[in-house]
Amino acid sequence: MTYFFTSDTHFGHKNIIEYCNRPFSCEGEMDDVMIKNWNNVVKHGDTVFHLGDFVFRGRVSLMKQYLNGNIIWIKGNHDSSDTCVIREMIIKLGGYTWTLIHNPADTLATNVLCGHVHEHWKVKRIKDRLLVNVGVDKWNFTPITIEQILKEIEK
Repeated sequence: MTYFFTSDTHFGHKNIIEYCNRPFSCEGEMDDVMIKNWNNVVKHGDTVFHLGDFVFRGRVSLMKQYLNGNIIWIKGNHDSSDTCVIREMIIKLGGYTWTLIHNPADTLATNVLCGHVHEHWKVKRIKDRLLVNVGVDKWNFTPITIEQILKEIEK
């Protein structure tokens, strides 16, 4: 079993293409590419931590049926409370204790895996804090592993 991380897929959200300058002509193309990318790396027994803003307008059950793996949802600012109730989670992985949260501004934790910032940065260091954006806009619209995260931190 492998653990994956991702955020800000915004499945079915047409306007996110323009807002984040995504390289897709429509939301159908965007969804198809992200589903293909997801299923190319995530297998059925894997776990995906999705750090918010999964799908537009409550299509969770529809999108979920197309995606491999067991998904753990962290609530994003565009997720409804009836489908996503975890606001923050702490895990130990790759030699770090990570806080998983959608918006990095909502925590003062030292090591943070987050989304929300879309295309703005991958890794950010603020004094003793390490922030890693796992959002699809910075990772080729594909979930990533802790090994990929650690490799990026080392750069």
